Amino acid sequence: MKLLMISGDRTAAAGKQGAFWYTLEELSTHWERIDVICPKVRNSEFDSRNSPACRQGREFGNVFFHSSPKGLWYQKFWIQKKGAELLKKYSHQVITSHDYPPFYNAKGALALKRKFGVPVVSEVHHIVGLPVAATLLEYVGKKLSRWYLPQIAKQAAAVRVVNSTVQDQLISWGIAPNSIHVVPSFYLDPKVLQPVETEKRYDVVFVGRLVANKGIDKLLVAMNALPGASLLIIGEGAQRKHYEQLATNIGIADRVYFAGWLPSQTDVLQHMLQGRVFVMPSSSEGGPRSALEAMACGLPVVATQVGVMPDVIENGENGLFTSGTAEDIAEKVALLLSDDGWRQRIGQNATGILQQFNRVDLIRSYAEFLQSVAK
Repeated sequence: MKLLMISGDRTAAAGKQGAFWYTLEELSTHWERIDVICPKVRNSEFDSRNSPACRQGREFGNVFFHSSPKGLWYQKFWIQKKGAELLKKYSHQVITSHDYPPFYNAKGALALKRKFGVPVVSEVHHIVGLPVAATLLEYVGKKLSRWYLPQIAKQAAAVRVVNSTVQDQLISWGIAPNSIHVVPSFYLDPKVLQPVETEKRYDVVFVGRLVANKGIDKLLVAMNALPGASLLIIGEGAQRKHYEQLATNIGIADRVYFAGWLPSQTDVLQHMLQGRVFVMPSSSEGGPRSALEAMACGLPVVATQVGVMPDVIENGENGLFTSGTAEDIAEKVALLLSDDGWRQRIGQNATGILQQFNRVDLIRSYAEFLQSVAK
């Protein structure tokens, strides 16, 4: 069978071995061909070490990327144009659409469905601004989601969500429960994610995009209340300069290291394991996947109750919840840093997450779900 994916993720098309790249690596074993239509890859995002092979579909043999030649304003038209070309040539059996504001993916995918009769699965990995909007733009995005997602669900063959939090929200918005399928996307590889004895160079570590909803500003202020503690931040994003300046302004720049984007999952894990405590103070999330990876590697996690976190953390047993305020983050981190035995027990308990989100099993289930919709 053949799969057409309408995605907002352009990292894999840029040659970056992030979460989407690793998903496609395994997912490709279940399909004859996968075509991925995505936004334009900016020059600043292009990774020359991996991109040429990946973009031409040679990385997995049967995965092909089609990034737009123009900006996001053109994306709906690009999806319709390129999608029609691909459907005519390869006759895909199912289309997936990664749906979030302003919903150009859904608009393009549903136009293809109307023209070619191919079923569309709407994928809602998280609702922007749920539970708390970090910016005015996220607030508007949440309002748009409230309006558009029920309309999309009426036309889609099925709606895929990745955690019960989003499922409950969509049901409250009037979407039929039997059309919503919880199919997790947090694929953990036990061959890679293992507790490893590593020299601890940092007290706290964060992994994720440097954007407003991740709560990094709160984390930096919390570090100011933890004298002498050090912080490693792994990731890139639009807010990096802002956070670097904030660290300087509050006098902790000498205790905060920005590692930037690291080229592979192995590199990320090697750096992440140099921390004693993993903190993810997001105001809204679908996962966060990096927190699950930290748990799998035996790191104690301090996280807000967003995304899948309420489904997996037993507070005080395999992780700690925080309200997300700087004061509470500092308090929870200080507790863990002051008690080596408790910190190690929480980290050990957290490794059980590997069984719940085994990469091979979950991606097989995802492929079977999509194929059942196609049939």
